[in-house]
Amino acid sequence: MATVLSTIVILHREIGQLLKGTFTTKEWNNDKQYVSLLLLSCVPVFIVGVFFKDEVEQFFGSGLLLVGICLLITACLLYLSEFLTKRRTQKLMSADGSSVEKQIGHEVTWKDALIIGCAQAVAVLPGLSRSGSTIATGLLCGVKKEEVARFSFLMVLIPVLGDAFLESLDLILGKESAPAIGWLPLIVGFLSAFLTGCFACRWMLNIVRKQKLTYFAVYCAVVGLLAIVYGLH
Repeated sequence: MATVLSTIVILHREIGQLLKGTFTTKEWNNDKQYVSLLLLSCVPVFIVGVFFKDEVEQFFGSGLLLVGICLLITACLLYLSEFLTKRRTQKLMSADGSSVEKQIGHEVTWKDALIIGCAQAVAVLPGLSRSGSTIATGLLCGVKKEEVARFSFLMVLIPVLGDAFLESLDLILGKESAPAIGWLPLIVGFLSAFLTGCFACRWMLNIVRKQKLTYFAVYCAVVGLLAIVYGLH
């Protein structure tokens, strides 16, 4: 919930525009279509969460070896998407004679939304970066870099809010017991996740715009190798 709140804070203008365009008119428009694409992208992770939740939870606590392997997979995805994105750029001449790079890409389509949603569902595995996997997958599909970064952060809001609502409902109905953690650790954890979430969201949007995903790929590769070495010992 804290990281979702950080995403809402960073992208509040985009979210406000989508809500306004969706609920203030009865006519079909671009905002309603975009929200529909976001809903479609949530279908794969919804299926995993409902039907395979217990199986997924078994992966957590299985050691750092799996985490390291997943981080290396994330690094490969990021590097490959960065390489292909640079190949899809055109060099154009501006009015003053200088060269300007223009990326060749398209907006998110229904097919793209479903594929990116599948990447988000697979990224429930520990070590697979959700934002890295979804952004890289979108770039591999040919989506514009600015658009895929925005879509990646917006698409996580619906499943996380839905899961938080269901867990809160279970607590209220007494189906689950309250966690044996004091309020102070919970508040500190919430604030920590919120602040780092704000930083990570803004940082990720900037490196995607500047085509610097290679840096993130190197980070994932280094941490992944360290995790594998530590896990093998």
